[in-house]
Amino acid sequence: MEVRDFRPGDVDVLVDILRLNNQYGRPDVDGPEAMKRVGGCKAAVFFVGEIDGRVVGLVRGVYDGSRALIHQLSVHPDYKGRGIGTTLVREIVGSFNERGAPTVSATITDESLGFWQKVGFRKTKAFLAGNW
Repeated sequence: MEVRDFRPGDVDVLVDILRLNNQYGRPDVDGPEAMKRVGGCKAAVFFVGEIDGRVVGLVRGVYDGSRALIHQLSVHPDYKGRGIGTTLVREIVGSFNERGAPTVSATITDESLGFWQKVGFRKTKAFLAGNW
C-alpha cells in the first residue's frame, strides 16, 4: 500500500468511504469543502492510502506545536482487516513525531476502542465537544 498526501481529487471517493462506514454525519466538517480546507492547512496532516491506484482509506489530524490529535481514520469496508488502518496510523504518528509532537491522541468511538488499543493507544479521560 502507498500512503500519500491528500489531493483535492480524492474527495468523492473519501466521502464514499466515510458514508460506507457511517462516519459522514457532518458534511460541514467532513465533506468535500472541509477536506480541501484541511488539505491546505499547515497544522494538518491528511494522508490517504492507495492500493493499485485505488484510494482505500484516510487518516487526518492536527499538530498545534504542543499536542497532536488524530481526528479521523476510515478504511473502505472491502479492505478492512488487511493492516491498512494500522499503516495509516503509523504514518501519521511518524509525521507528528517528525514535527516534534511528544504525544499523539485520537478521537475514537466506543466501537473502535479495541483497534486503537491494538495499535498502542490507551484510553484516558474523555474530551467534550460542543456545537457553537
